[in-house]
Amino acid sequence: MSAQMDALSPQERRLAEHILNAPASVIHMGITDLAEECGISPSTVTRFCKSFHFKGFPDFKMKLAFELAHKPSESHYQDIIEGNDLHRIVQAMEANHLASITDTTRLLDISQLQKAVETLCRAKRIDLYGVATSSVIAQDFYQKLIRIGKNCTAFADSHMQITSASSLSEGDAALAISYSGETPETIDALRCAKDSGAVTLSLTQYGSSSLASLADISLFSSSLEEGMRRGDMASRIAQLHVIDILFTGMVSLEFTEYTPKLKNSYQNVQIYRKTTGG
Repeated sequence: MSAQMDALSPQERRLAEHILNAPASVIHMGITDLAEECGISPSTVTRFCKSFHFKGFPDFKMKLAFELAHKPSESHYQDIIEGNDLHRIVQAMEANHLASITDTTRLLDISQLQKAVETLCRAKRIDLYGVATSSVIAQDFYQKLIRIGKNCTAFADSHMQITSASSLSEGDAALAISYSGETPETIDALRCAKDSGAVTLSLTQYGSSSLASLADISLFSSSLEEGMRRGDMASRIAQLHVIDILFTGMVSLEFTEYTPKLKNSYQNVQIYRKTTGG
């Protein structure tokens, strides 16, 4: 961008300088907010993005977030190495998880995240889809949602996912989780939910994918993990980070309704939990 500054109009140059000086802040701004901060019109922002061959401002923000998340650093993803001593393994896991969470946070589109939180709060029923490691993420969200009284299901079996998706309707929501965004069973389940009238959400690694393209609301996590992704560790942490944000956002938005249910579920577990004697 900096190499093409001379070819820009004064307004576009002002915008470019703002982006170059504070790129991280732009990721979390709406087009109107950015335009006002630069003293230009939203149409100028759109024209600027398209002049650099982006589809629009959301696409520009996504690519910018990706570049920031993958800028060269001393911390790279460390895979499992034969004969690695335990001290190095502890350091590697810490570095991987911290980098994964940081990268994911930079990739989050706040406007999409807000839509997701509001949609999940409003939904009469929520379906959660995921297979293999992604089913673990879906189950984690399920146990959170059930504690605040949401009507939800989280089937790992692909046939049950389709069966459940078939009974959704307008006013319901379905969240499909797949790191690659190309898991056939998960795509089929979300497509069925969409055809049934539900609002569809996806959680995938950053980038274009069949699942993200299908969803009404697309959320992304870090794509730090590469190759065989032995153990699916960093990707799991990244997806759980997004799930925790969604759940916290929901409780914060509907605090009066959800916090008594959280308290009630906690107290009842303490009362009815069975203890085993030795």
